[in-house]
Amino acid sequence: MTSAPPVRDGYASIHGRRLFWKIFGEPGPAGTLLTLHGGPGATHDYLLPLADLAARGYRVVFYDQVGCGRSERTPSNAEYTVERDVADLEALRQELGLGPVHLLGSSYGGMLAIAYALEHPASLRTLIVASGLASVPLTVAEMHRLKRELPESIRSTLERHEAKGEFEDPEYLAAVQEFYRRHLCRLSPWPPEFQYSLDSMSLPKYGTMNGPNEFTITGTTRDWDQTPRLPEIRLPTLITVGRYDEVTPVVAESIHRGIRGSELVLFEQSSHVPFWEERARYMDVVERFLRAHA
Repeated sequence: MTSAPPVRDGYASIHGRRLFWKIFGEPGPAGTLLTLHGGPGATHDYLLPLADLAARGYRVVFYDQVGCGRSERTPSNAEYTVERDVADLEALRQELGLGPVHLLGSSYGGMLAIAYALEHPASLRTLIVASGLASVPLTVAEMHRLKRELPESIRSTLERHEAKGEFEDPEYLAAVQEFYRRHLCRLSPWPPEFQYSLDSMSLPKYGTMNGPNEFTITGTTRDWDQTPRLPEIRLPTLITVGRYDEVTPVVAESIHRGIRGSELVLFEQSSHVPFWEERARYMDVVERFLRAHA
C-alpha cells in the first residue's frame, strides 16, 4: 500500500512580512507545482484538491499571499498591488529553494501568474492559467454579459441596488449569491475548503484591488491589461476554463491566442473551479500536460 505524501507547513519572512506556506510531497524528477490562489484576498485552501498531484510524483506548494489567510497583513492597503505579489512570489520561491517550478494560478492567481511569467520566465518550467485573466476590462465586460443572462428578477435586484451603491444590502447579497452558484462553483453544497476561502476573504486586499464583488471591479486592478504582452511568453502553457466560468471561455480564448503554442482545455460541467467540479479529469489533464513538458 502506497503511503500518503508527507505534508509540512511553516512561515517565511518575505519583504518584512510572514507568509504562510504548505507543501505536499518531496522534491523529485517530476518537479514542483507552485500554486497561486485568487481573490485577490482569498486563501490557498480552495486549491487543496491540487494536492492530489503529490500522489503522482509532484511536490505541490501552496501559500497565502501577503494580507491573506494565515499570512501577515500590511500596515497600509497601498501595499496591496500586483507588483508586490510578483516580488513576493519570486522571493518566496528562492527562500524555499524550489528552483524552476511549474506555476499554476487560479483566477486572480492566473493574472498574477501571467505577470510573473513576464518578469521571471527563467524561474518557470511551465505555466498553467486556471480560469485566469490577462485583461480585467475584457473580464468585466464578459461578467456583465453573464449578468444580463440571469433571470429577470435577479438581474433587476442587482441593478436596483447597484444604482444606489447598496452593495451590502441583504437582498443584493442574496442576488450576488445566485450569480456565484451559476458561475463560481456549481456544486451543492460548496466544499468546506472552498467556503472557508470565501468566508476568510481579506476585505482590505479584496476591496483595494478588486471591489465589492466579483463583477463590480472598482479597485486598483480595474484597468490592468497585459494582452499586448502575451506573445512575450514563450513557456509551455496550459489554459483551463469552465463552460459556465465567471472568467469566461472568451477570456481564456484571448489568452490562448496571445501565447503562441499554448493549449486550451474546456471543462464542460464546470464553472470557476473545475479542479473541484470535475476533479479527476482536471488532475488527469494537468498531469498529462506536465509530463509532456517534463
